[in-house]
Amino acid sequence: MQAERVLAEHRRFVECLDHPEEVQRDLLGDMLERNANTSFGREHGLASVRTLDELRQAVPIRTHEAVMPWIERAMDGEPKVLTADDPVVYFSSSGSTGREKHIPITRTYMRQTFLPFYHASFAPLLRTLPQAAAAPGGVLNLWQDPSSPIARTPQGRPHIGASQVDYRKFGEDSAVGLGNDASWSRIPDVLADTDPWERSYYKLRLAAEQDIRVVIGVNPAMVAGLPYQLREMWPQLVDDIRTGTIGGHPHSAPNPERAEQIQGYAKTFGTVHPYHLWPHLAAIFVWNSGLARSYLPRVRETYGPGVHLFPAPIASCEGPAAVPVDRHPHGAPLYLPGCVYEFVPAEGPVTADSETLRPTEVEAGRDYHLVLSHVGGLYRCAVTDVVTVVGHVGRTPRIEYAGRDVVRSAAGESLTEAAALRALRGACHETGAELRNATFHLCSDDDGTGGHYQVAVSFAGPPAPELATALDRRLSLECAGYASGRAAGPLGPVEVITVHPDAFLREWERAARSGQRPPRIKDRVFLPHEETWARIVSSAPEVVA
Repeated sequence: MQAERVLAEHRRFVECLDHPEEVQRDLLGDMLERNANTSFGREHGLASVRTLDELRQAVPIRTHEAVMPWIERAMDGEPKVLTADDPVVYFSSSGSTGREKHIPITRTYMRQTFLPFYHASFAPLLRTLPQAAAAPGGVLNLWQDPSSPIARTPQGRPHIGASQVDYRKFGEDSAVGLGNDASWSRIPDVLADTDPWERSYYKLRLAAEQDIRVVIGVNPAMVAGLPYQLREMWPQLVDDIRTGTIGGHPHSAPNPERAEQIQGYAKTFGTVHPYHLWPHLAAIFVWNSGLARSYLPRVRETYGPGVHLFPAPIASCEGPAAVPVDRHPHGAPLYLPGCVYEFVPAEGPVTADSETLRPTEVEAGRDYHLVLSHVGGLYRCAVTDVVTVVGHVGRTPRIEYAGRDVVRSAAGESLTEAAALRALRGACHETGAELRNATFHLCSDDDGTGGHYQVAVSFAGPPAPELATALDRRLSLECAGYASGRAAGPLGPVEVITVHPDAFLREWERAARSGQRPPRIKDRVFLPHEETWARIVSSAPEVVA
């Protein structure tokens, strides 16, 4: 990755922040000019659309699932369905429902939207630590793994995550991720087909003999997972370094001195932490929103007391959302050059005919559904994430990821992920509770007329018995209908279940061993599967009510 390009793309972005209307107008015009003469464009009369108001009238808001009929036609080989140039890969994501998404990626989208966004995102890090680009051998990139096994569509096109993109295949050698061009970083081809848990260990094994200064994590669950995997597997790590092996295969010169050093840390401290391996570590590049806001402070301690968290960009597989311009811990300004953005107030669901707001019309402190359009063939696509406007940079809103667009209700209340997280953070602040992780669960009454919420909490330190009472009070403030449900009786008090300190990390391990790539294994405010909840709470030592 070239620092000059990173900083240039970031300057171009920052220059947009004082005139969002002009940038969004020009972006819409370019998108329509390129793609009006496609099947989708003709079906929706895009050739006559000139303004956002006209686009609103021509195209209803759709989710990715509703766009799938057009995407499937493109996947079947029909040309110019959504875009003038045809997709070359499809981005995957499990989505909120667990169903695979297929986001078409064209060369134009990669060149005009994704890569400028991708490069600009690293500018705050590289301005502070320019050696991350100058000396890639000191970077451990947990997020990107372009040599990992890839899935394909039924028609043979790559169906991959953004973390699997090999940018060199797009003619972008300079876009190779930080650390990925280090001579030590490639997992041997003989181990290419091993499961993601083993691949994560191999990255750790390769990095354990390096002087790592920067960790590229992006997904905070991966940043939390590395110290856990190190605790679980340090004996194997010591053996591999001592013998110069990886995955049972010869790899490098035996290094008994380093092996003894690591084993000595384990004898002295009872285990091995990242700061033992990498005492010069300075920075972690990671999302610091959602549940991670509650647990990353304690996770950071395992990497070292002087390690700084640099915020990663906000995005979904459908498109980019925001790029950091400073060290704000949670929010970043909307990435105006990437997509045409619309917002729907999140107090209600987003529908095909929801009234939308422009970026200049949103209010600080409110939650919104995000709707985006871009040159890659998505037109007024509602992503499954909710964002909160936390301020402005220039005239551009600064947004924070607030949670998935998921709602639970037992007695008429509407508990969103965003409200649940705010209530949990407030209750922790009020009680002094520190978390390793947490998740909510709706326990409905058998007759369907009421119920109560359970929260599985892995505490970082002693449990806080008063957390349940504080959380119940905070939910009454944050969740529409919660206070009335509690007062009328059908909604019972919150139940906090203290679970094993490693309960959530064991689920992370379980998912990786089952074949889920770590970039896809994310925190869940509301778990989608009852069996996952049952596993997490099975070792709960007590109930605090």
